[in-house]
Amino acid sequence: MLITRFDPWKSGMCTCPPKHSLNPYTGCSHGCLYCYISSYIKDPFRSRPKKNAIREVEREVKMSGEGIRFISLSNSSDPYPPEERILGITRDVLRILDQHGIGFQIVTKSDLVARDLDLMGKNVVSMTVTAKDTRRIEPGAPSSEKRIEALKALSDGGIRCTLRLDPVIPGINDSYESVCWVIHHAGDHVEHVTSSTLKPRSDSLTRLERSFPQIGWRGMYTDRKGGSYYLPEDTRLGLMLKVREACDESGLTFSCCREGFDINTGISCDGSHLLGDAI
Repeated sequence: MLITRFDPWKSGMCTCPPKHSLNPYTGCSHGCLYCYISSYIKDPFRSRPKKNAIREVEREVKMSGEGIRFISLSNSSDPYPPEERILGITRDVLRILDQHGIGFQIVTKSDLVARDLDLMGKNVVSMTVTAKDTRRIEPGAPSSEKRIEALKALSDGGIRCTLRLDPVIPGINDSYESVCWVIHHAGDHVEHVTSSTLKPRSDSLTRLERSFPQIGWRGMYTDRKGGSYYLPEDTRLGLMLKVREACDESGLTFSCCREGFDINTGISCDGSHLLGDAI
């Protein structure tokens, strides 16, 4: 099955509303240093379409009847990797969902998403922007400026958008200045912000150590929950309150993801409440 219920961690700290998940691609060519998919996907930083993806999505949608409330694209592999410009797999998937009246939320860090404005309808786009300069941590992804330009194009086109300032990484994008740059530049084009602290797995933690050896990763990440490392609770809370403060100043609702804190001002943690009558 390509369309599955969203519950990747089976964690009590996950507060996402009931939804389905769909990844048109396996692997992600954006190659983000912090990405967790390398812990369970072979050749993780090379995007390739799921086998018979379009045919399978069409079949599963027809079989589902009214059992699918809405679909999140994507939660493991970005639906708009560089390969999508040529292959158009995600565009075909959106066309199928649109034809069957299924609501969707797109989660991406690519400006290519604006290409598909004509298929968005009343659905939601959630754009990840982590910092002003992301070249070292997200080497294969478009620049933050391009992502914000795409947000503007979508917002101007009537699409409701949210921002994912995710993850917040100690020593890299955790300063209030960095947070405010993202909120200030993206804030005019979004209605809601979702944020979370970095929760690396062993392999992604090793990549970060190699690229940023000056940061004492092992000294900070001493708490382990499941397969992920967590910062101490008070550190995580301080970082999330920093993001919420910037959101409050910009008039944006805020929610944190898998943190366990009762500090949210948004209706849903993932911004899916903006789907409204699209679902």
